[in-house]
Amino acid sequence: MTGMLGYSALVLALGTAVYGAVASVVAVRREMPGLAASGRNAALVVFVLATVAVAAMEYALLTNDFSVSYAAQVGSRATPRFITVISLWAALEGSILFWFWVLALYTALVAWLYRNKHREQLPYVLATMLATASFFLIVLLGPSNPFHRVWPVPADGPGPNPLLQNHPLMAVHPPAQYLGYVGFTVPFAFAVAALITGRTDAWWVHAVRRWTLAAWIFLTISIVAGGWWAYEVLGWGGYWGWDPVENASLMPWLTATAFLHSVMVQERREMLRGWNVSLIVSTFVLTILGTFLTRSGVLSSVHAFSNSLIGPLFLGFVAVVLLFSTALLLWRTPLLKKTGSLDSVLSREAAFLVANLLFVVLTFTVLLGTLFPLVAEAAWGVKVSVGAPFFNQMTVPFLAGVVFLMGVGPALPWRRTSGRGLLVRFATPALMGTVLGVVAALLRAHGFWPLLTIALAGFAATVMGREVWKGVGVGVSRGLGPGRALARLVTGNRRRYGGYVVHTGVLVIAVAVAASWNFKHEVEATVAPGRSVDVAGYTLQLDQLYGQQQPYRFSVVGDVSLWRNGAPVGRLDPKLNYYPTRQEPVPTPSVRTSPTEDVFLDLLAFEQDGSSATFKVVVTPMIMWLWVGAYIMVLGTLIAVWPARKKKLARAIVREETEVVA
Repeated sequence: MTGMLGYSALVLALGTAVYGAVASVVAVRREMPGLAASGRNAALVVFVLATVAVAAMEYALLTNDFSVSYAAQVGSRATPRFITVISLWAALEGSILFWFWVLALYTALVAWLYRNKHREQLPYVLATMLATASFFLIVLLGPSNPFHRVWPVPADGPGPNPLLQNHPLMAVHPPAQYLGYVGFTVPFAFAVAALITGRTDAWWVHAVRRWTLAAWIFLTISIVAGGWWAYEVLGWGGYWGWDPVENASLMPWLTATAFLHSVMVQERREMLRGWNVSLIVSTFVLTILGTFLTRSGVLSSVHAFSNSLIGPLFLGFVAVVLLFSTALLLWRTPLLKKTGSLDSVLSREAAFLVANLLFVVLTFTVLLGTLFPLVAEAAWGVKVSVGAPFFNQMTVPFLAGVVFLMGVGPALPWRRTSGRGLLVRFATPALMGTVLGVVAALLRAHGFWPLLTIALAGFAATVMGREVWKGVGVGVSRGLGPGRALARLVTGNRRRYGGYVVHTGVLVIAVAVAASWNFKHEVEATVAPGRSVDVAGYTLQLDQLYGQQQPYRFSVVGDVSLWRNGAPVGRLDPKLNYYPTRQEPVPTPSVRTSPTEDVFLDLLAFEQDGSSATFKVVVTPMIMWLWVGAYIMVLGTLIAVWPARKKKLARAIVREETEVVA
């Protein structure tokens, strides 16, 4: 009954989505407002039906209804309730169902929020989003049907992938990724509507700015949460390994970041119209490509799902989107020609343009390294691998350039500046960056690129700090205290100062990455109970090994006391977890985090009689600041998207501050 309800909801959703897409196009072409309203209502109905399907699946999971194929695939009577709930996205079919639900949610929000706006363009927006939803419904009703009936009904299921049961971040990482991936459908749909209607000016850029920022920050959270999960679950002591599926998330993030910067040039100077449309089309295509890489089974990854038949469908959809978008771009090329011009290379728009080029080259480099093994095997029958050394060598110089431009861009005025003005703006920041780089070298940091990254981060932070200080000074000169002046400054220009906060988070992450590369200490040691190992000033003593039985797994736990300078500082309890459905144990490292460094301990092996155990110990500085930097980025994005308060004094401060810094 549950399976029939969920499947019927999907069938009705497909019919409704197709109707809504067709009705929206016909309504706008024939000027039929009533039919346009019907298309909007169809979007709302699709969301209701999607919710019914997801609710049916969750009910099947929670009630252990193993007559439903997906529940039989990932469910288990021994699995904790929390893990059972998030098993919705633990495997292929459930993840596609959740993807469709998120897309239906975005479509319904667009239909409702813009019901009285953009009357000419909204039908095309909804038609694009409903057509995309129809594709995912075809996948769900075809090769990835999660409601397929199982007979005979098994008494129990295997439970979800053990890797997904080891950390609560799996309740954050996949939903954030879907909210990010699917969220880019909204700006893509608005771009399609702009091209079809010939309205290629900045109206659609204004309409999608907050949608793009929301999708971008969700994808940012996903990437960071994925790194955090890898750090605390996979047992290798790192947070980014250039895994193919990690790369699949990074690529649309890079192009979306480029878009968020280049749209400011279009708004201010009426430049880069075609470039912005191309960027958002590329971002949408890369999200679909990332879904293909994750779910088709063509790549080997700890994140990827097993082989399935949906690969050709996704590749076909990517081809259709590319052909359709390219045709629209060629058709509207005369309307996409720039109306403004680049007055000087020493200008803010020039800095944004160079940053855009760096982001695009980075994206292409990551794409090349990710897909080359597939191309090599398909074309020449040769299995090759492209690992971290390639990506580090090829991408780090471009990332350093991005950090540099984060300092240059905010300090440059629009249109042009003089060489003397450039010297005035950057002399002090350059000095501060140099000092920071020298200090890092004296602290025994090594490697040209890490040292350069630290120096450039100091340069960029000084530039942004000085810009904020100038604005606060204007407020103080008007009789406000520093705190109130800063608050009025931010509320008067949330977009600019929210961007500064986001950039600050990026700089914190950049410094943390550089430091963690330089000062990591790693040791593998076999010790007996009562014995210890010394690493980077820490002493780790194995007190005992013991077994821990849970309903869904058995764990072997190492009870380890941690000492520093002769004083106890805590305990660590790494585990090896044994699941009934997996032959190899799944590790759960134990981590002691502090503002200065992390002590990471992983249990690798043990003797059956408990006489000894082998551990990996990794001491890495500033890991915590990776996660702190992500929080800062989220805060900055919230500031940027929050509606501005229309205060006269705030506007006056911003206007005068702009004159000072320009």
